[in-house]
Amino acid sequence: MQTSSTVPELVATAQANAADLMADIQQADGDDLTAIIVTLELAAIDVFSAFESRMQHHFKRGPFSRKLKNKLLDAGKSELAHRVHQYYLAINVLKHGTGASFRELRDDQGSMFSLRPATDIGDEGAETVGLIDVTIDGFFDGLTQTVLDAYNFLEN
Repeated sequence: MQTSSTVPELVATAQANAADLMADIQQADGDDLTAIIVTLELAAIDVFSAFESRMQHHFKRGPFSRKLKNKLLDAGKSELAHRVHQYYLAINVLKHGTGASFRELRDDQGSMFSLRPATDIGDEGAETVGLIDVTIDGFFDGLTQTVLDAYNFLEN
């Protein structure tokens, strides 16, 4: 039986995979480009979901990200709390599309992400871009750094 990977190990693997995907994006077009972007979106969802799953034991029950954000704020870590919340919302948008998380990001003047209007999705030439552009410089690195920072906060 194989031992479960730690959060830092999962993040390292996700970073390596994302770097490969980002390199592939430079050479892809059409359906290949769409497939690579979807794979990158799924990798972002996976890394955040695995983090939540492995760190849930730090809180009794209830919404992990909300409890983590509050714990960070109570500890004076407002910048990290903001990043965690922003990535939580972005991942929710990737998973669920337009909904409460999309509206919160759209209406937040301090949002870390620019959203693509839902009406643009599916327009000619826009089919390869989701509501959150995971291909922009820093998205995946920011996500993984936020996960690692929150992991270190919870574990130490």
